[in-house]
Amino acid sequence: MMKNIIEVRDLVVVRGSQEVLPGISLDVTPGVTGLLGPSGCGKTTLMRALVGAQRLRSGSVEVLGEPAGSAPLRTRVGYVTQAASVYDDLTVAENLTFFARVLGVERSSAEEVVASVGLADHRHQVVGRLSGGQRSRVSLAVALLGSPEMLVLDEPTVGLDPVLRRDLWGLFHRIADGGAAVLVSSHVMDEAERCDRLLLMREGRIIADGTPSEIRTRTGAADIEQAFLHLVEGAAA
Repeated sequence: MMKNIIEVRDLVVVRGSQEVLPGISLDVTPGVTGLLGPSGCGKTTLMRALVGAQRLRSGSVEVLGEPAGSAPLRTRVGYVTQAASVYDDLTVAENLTFFARVLGVERSSAEEVVASVGLADHRHQVVGRLSGGQRSRVSLAVALLGSPEMLVLDEPTVGLDPVLRRDLWGLFHRIADGGAAVLVSSHVMDEAERCDRLLLMREGRIIADGTPSEIRTRTGAADIEQAFLHLVEGAAA
């Protein structure tokens, strides 16, 4: 039995007067896990909780045996937000060198991750002059520094062309093959089949958990989008 990388228990997050996460529990093991659901369902809030960037009302979140966001996880967890989180006035290489120093990892790691996200030919370009998709890949490269054991990716393939999306999913699986847990959020249901396991989310709750095949079989649906609709309609009946 694989060891849990993430353990969430009775997690409650409240924003204003709205209960965004109403007490959810889940475990995540090594592999590529897809967190799928419509925009506004709580995916980003859950991911922020996993990396220690979200205030909790109650419950617990442990990552690699440590409380989420604690100092020992600094180089063990990589996080990519929806908005690029790098410096626009620095080149790709300068950004990676800077963050490598902050994290205390070898400079050679910066060279490796630039190549792994397909930006080797752009390493001397200023980030602010890159396309949106390229800027997102710079953020991904930063998250990969130091070979993290958990990688949290908030809609990393939005706005990318099909070839690049395919290549990045291949990268996610190679990282997972090394024993890491890769959690990828998306509201694009056709990306579901690329995942080892799926967590389908709606209105702050996990409504299905299993492999794509298991969820399709359980609902009798031809694809994950139909399975999601079946689950939603069944809950409303």
